[in-house]
Order: sequence, then structure tokens, then C-alpha cells
Amino acid sequence: MSHLPAASDLSSIHLDKGELLVRTIAMPSDTNPAGDIFGGWLMAQMDLAAGNLAAKVARGRCGTIAVEAMKFIRPVKVGDEVSIYAKLLGTGNTSMTIQLKAFRRRRDQSMSEAVTEAKFIFVGLNEDGSKRAIPI
Repeated sequence: MSHLPAASDLSSIHLDKGELLVRTIAMPSDTNPAGDIFGGWLMAQMDLAAGNLAAKVARGRCGTIAVEAMKFIRPVKVGDEVSIYAKLLGTGNTSMTIQLKAFRRRRDQSMSEAVTEAKFIFVGLNEDGSKRAIPI
């Protein structure tokens, strides 16, 4: 478990885990039959965070082309606050690799713990959907 600052301090965190880009609450409609949050829901939240960073880096439209090294560390429960951090690992001519880490904080606790890690690959896109160069 890692200790995080008070919620009011989290919006400015830029530690080794990256920039905080998404914070949400896991809801009952996002559960699987076992009562845990669907991995697909968490993956979608991570894609939103990565897409936010990708658009900022590429200064425009981007699309997810691959997800690598997706690792589910522990389950997310209903009511958990989920915070997703993203960090740019590198860029190519048209693509970029973004590292994501998701953490959960139970509503009645102050400690957060890692729940998921992944690398997302994005490509810069023109309006017609064709690849375009990532500005340097």
C-alpha cells in the first residue's frame, strides 16, 4: 500500500507514477457476477486517461492501437475511489507509448493501493482516420 496525500493535494501529483488524469467512483452497475468491478470497466477508465494524455502530446486526435502488459493486481470493489495516473514513456514518428497505473481507495480509508498496470499504444490520427506524425 502507498500513502497518498489528502484528496485536495492529489490533483497536482506528478510523481513517478505519472500525472493524475482520471478519478471516479466504482458503482454497482459496473460489477461482475462475483460482485467485483469488471476488468473491462477499469480498462475503459484507463483508456480514457491514456487518451487524454495522448491528445495533449499529439496536439490532436489519437486512437488506441494496442494494450500491452495489462496486469490486474487486486480487485476493485463497489464504492472504491479509483485514481488513474498516466506517464508518457516514449514517442515514435506516429505513435506513443503510455504507462498507466490505477489505484483504489476505499471510502472509509485514507490509504490507496495499486490495482492495475498497463501500457497503451496510441497513434496520431488525421481527420480522415489516417496516421499522422506526432509533433516534437
